[in-house]
Amino acid sequence: MTPPLDCPSEGRFDGAEHRFALRVYFEDTDLSGVVYHANYLRYMERARSDMLRLTGCDQRAAFEAGEGAYAIRDLHIRYASPARLNDALLVVSRMTQLRAASVVIHQRVMQGSVLVAEAEVEVAFVAPSGTPRRHPPAWRRTFETLIWKES
Repeated sequence: MTPPLDCPSEGRFDGAEHRFALRVYFEDTDLSGVVYHANYLRYMERARSDMLRLTGCDQRAAFEAGEGAYAIRDLHIRYASPARLNDALLVVSRMTQLRAASVVIHQRVMQGSVLVAEAEVEVAFVAPSGTPRRHPPAWRRTFETLIWKES
């Protein structure tokens, strides 16, 4: 089913890989016209959130029900090439490791075939108290089908 034209883009899955397209706007850049380094984290966050939404994970409902929420546990980022105003970028996300209460997601920001930035992000599901909590079972079953397997 194709979403109506007035709905925001959520990206799409291509196999186990989530692809999220975006454009660089003036507000994303610094004085030199290059994307400000922290904005890559925003791009990756949007891609991860939409990736989870497309898998059926309702993070808001889980939080409101007192089950918990995802929080960044660990993050390593590498910047490779600058992106600039009006550039079309693609955030490619892959779940690479699944643990009882966390999942590691490898993300690449691409401009065509050029790597702009990449990160390894570990997100942990935590109870309202902040302690780690196992993923909800239905979410875990979905994640198991999406773990990236090198060919």
